Amino acid sequence: MASPRDAAPIRVALIDDDSGLVTVLDRRFAALRWERHVLGYAAGPDQLAALRLHGVIVNTELTGLDYIERVAIALPGLAVIVCTGPAPMAERVRGLRGGADDWVTKPCHPDELVARMQAVLRRRRAGEVPAEDETMLTGELAIRPDRFDAYAGDQPALLSRKEYELLRLLAGADGRVLEREEIYQRVWGYTMARGDRSVDVFVRKLRQKLERVSSDWRYVHTHFGVGYRFAAERVGEADGERQQAIPEPRVQLDAPPAEEPAEVERRGEPGPGDVGVSRQTQLATTG
Repeated sequence: MASPRDAAPIRVALIDDDSGLVTVLDRRFAALRWERHVLGYAAGPDQLAALRLHGVIVNTELTGLDYIERVAIALPGLAVIVCTGPAPMAERVRGLRGGADDWVTKPCHPDELVARMQAVLRRRRAGEVPAEDETMLTGELAIRPDRFDAYAGDQPALLSRKEYELLRLLAGADGRVLEREEIYQRVWGYTMARGDRSVDVFVRKLRQKLERVSSDWRYVHTHFGVGYRFAAERVGEADGERQQAIPEPRVQLDAPPAEEPAEVERRGEPGPGDVGVSRQTQLATTG
């Protein structure tokens, strides 16, 4: 079954002021029906995110090498290829370690550059959950690709297409925690802009719909500051395990309170102040 994202065009940006390369690449991208943007300056990460790009080709002679690190940190889902003039080995290594997926030295053939971008995009998509025809059973749910929905018995959750894709991605991750940026890249198909809360909003909607048809189970779990994990757990099951892991508090027994002198006197035992008197009486008797 083809993924709905396969029909969406690839969106790339070329950050370069080399008019000859720009013209040739533009023709190659047009032949592939890729959407392309030519930028003659170091566009900021927010601007790149707004373009909903899959990949970017950067001339570091125009942007500087620090630009690669800045873009890679801000947009981890964006494929980045450096295409620039000859550079020292240390500079190439720094760029690749800083976040570039590939480094191509000019002059280069445009077909090779396009092929390298295609290879990077394939590698980034290799980890995506493949479209499958088999129903996935977990907890009370049957996740059905033939209906693009989840069922508890005969009751559908009535998921939207994006909610279904989100559920299928999480459920197919074998219990791994998926980061928000990765979820966004693989479900929406492009890099997530800083501050975008789409993933959180869709997770909340997904939870509400799943809990409506399967109220005794919880499926999507939050890992704060990281992302989300899928695991079918009965309500209270996780809490019970945590309670067993917490040792019972140890009670410190206090020393018994000191008895009142009147109580000691009733038992015929010397009180705290009677020790000296008893000694004096003993001496007087023996004398």
